[in-house]
Amino acid sequence: MTERLVTIKNRAGIHARPAALIVQTASKFAAKIWLEKGSDKINAKSIMGIITLGASFGTPIRITADGADEEGAAAAIEALFLSRFEEE
Repeated sequence: MTERLVTIKNRAGIHARPAALIVQTASKFAAKIWLEKGSDKINAKSIMGIITLGASFGTPIRITADGADEEGAAAAIEALFLSRFEEE
């Protein structure tokens, strides 16, 4: 199991477009991938789950991946957060 801790850096937080990018990226991997905000843990391959997470600017998010390609999966999702979902 691989874990990464990221902070949402784009001002708009996670809305429809970033959620879609996360799902598209996560779906490329066989690993199970979760995003955690506080006590909420959702599947990173579920767009509705991501949107209902209600993650705004400055929110810490834990990325957890488990499976054969977990390292690559966690790194790819982390890269989206670090690039501010290419919005800024």
